[in-house]
Formats: sequence, structure tokens, C-alpha cells
Amino acid sequence: MTVRMLAEKLDLECISNGDGNREVTGCYVGDLLSRVMGSAKEGNVWITIMSNVNVAAVASLADVSCIILAEGVKPDADLEAKLEIVDAALYTTPMASYEIAWKIHELIGV
Repeated sequence: MTVRMLAEKLDLECISNGDGNREVTGCYVGDLLSRVMGSAKEGNVWITIMSNVNVAAVASLADVSCIILAEGVKPDADLEAKLEIVDAALYTTPMASYEIAWKIHELIGV
């Protein structure tokens, strides 16, 4: 399933399009950036409540397919600007991290 398809099915609010055609390979939930860098897998959806500019760098290093900000968190202006440079997809949702992760699991079976 592509990022764009996943976003549509989950009714996510798009903040930055990035590459909506990337395949989603799984899901990683975490807020400790150093842990995400070492544990998220290429193509994973990264679910977090972190919303500062460092999120863009970590997403790029971990090569995640997209970032979802849970619990209605909105990105700060620096993050939005950086996402345009690194071409990363960012979405937000009012759902809690567990809820959105479970829904992704149901959709992609990973």
C-alpha cells in the first residue's frame, strides 16, 4: 500500500505531500529521536508526537515512508519548512499513537 492510499483510508490531514507513492512496509512508534534512528526500518510509517525540526532529519536518516503526528499535534514552522527541502510526507491525526498504529496494522497486516 502506498503512503497516499494509507492517508486516504485513515483520513489523515496532509501537512506535506512528500512522495505519496512510496510503499509502506510497516510501522514504528516512538518519540525518542535517537531510538527512532536506530530502530525504524526503511519504508516504515513513523508515528510520533514530536513536532520540531529534528523530526525531518531523523525521518531522512531512517528513510521512513512518512511521518504521522498523533494526538492532533501540529508541526512547528521550522519543521514544515524543512520537510519541503527533504521531500518528506507528514500527516497529522487526532488519534492516539496506539490507535493509529493498530489501524495501520489492520490495513497492511504488518
